[in-house]
Amino acid sequence: MNTTLKIITCFLLLYSFGISCSEENKPNSNNNNQVRQPINPNGDTELALLMRAMFEDIQEVKKQIAAGDSISLSLDHERILTAHATEPEKAGSKEYKAFANTYLQALKSIKTVSPSQKIEAYKSLVNNCMTCHQALCPGPIVKIKKLL
Repeated sequence: MNTTLKIITCFLLLYSFGISCSEENKPNSNNNNQVRQPINPNGDTELALLMRAMFEDIQEVKKQIAAGDSISLSLDHERILTAHATEPEKAGSKEYKAFANTYLQALKSIKTVSPSQKIEAYKSLVNNCMTCHQALCPGPIVKIKKLL
């Protein structure tokens, strides 16, 4: 009977541990402007987290365009100009600032162009992302292509 009690205790402990771990990292759906938590074991910079959230926001823009809805963003994309980067010297460069400002202009354009031009404006926006990443940080290009 002693062994059975030990086995039951072990299962209860494992069950309790499993429940506590599953509740720990639930996303906060009340604040869409919040940047996601790091996914890399060494942590992520503010800019990396922001760009992941921007990716999700742009996916929503694509859905809005397809549905013929007005464009609304849940994130402040202008933070791309000030967010701390993995390589601050790159994000502080004139080249990066030019790419970022071009992106922001393309984002504004999507909101102001006629409905018949929204798809082309969207493609231009995504191409701006790819151009910048080809020049400065090629890692996310495969993911960015999924936006097209």
